[in-house]
Amino acid sequence: MSLDSLSGPFPLSYTPAPVAVTLFDAGVPAGFPSPCADFTEEQLDLNAYVVRNRAATFYFSVKGNSMEGAGICDSDKVAVDRSITPRSGHIVVAVVDGEYTLKRLYRRGSVIELRPENPAYAPLRLADDQELMIWGVVVAVIRKLTP
Repeated sequence: MSLDSLSGPFPLSYTPAPVAVTLFDAGVPAGFPSPCADFTEEQLDLNAYVVRNRAATFYFSVKGNSMEGAGICDSDKVAVDRSITPRSGHIVVAVVDGEYTLKRLYRRGSVIELRPENPAYAPLRLADDQELMIWGVVVAVIRKLTP
């Protein structure tokens, strides 16, 4: 079994300087654009938008494609919040037998699985002798489309 790996965590600065960019709040149609849309401008600070708890939020670089079905691709960055209590259905950074992995947490009764979002990978059902630590819950995905 191969687990996708993550590099990081990269801690978020405890005092990040706001970097606000213009946000056009009208929304962008992914279909045919409306010629009469009203556009309003405001400022968007990505740290304020993504991060709820600065002291508990870290960034990881994703390595691998096991979560493509969830929109998380190789070389994306994920923001992970350690203060959120993980629940079944959350995408989490988990540590299984000392190895980091990014998967969807599934828990029903005593059954715990880490499920990929790519049919090329099998779910990892945790055995009694395996060590599992949920490191944190993914709260955002960051992807650059051009270099």
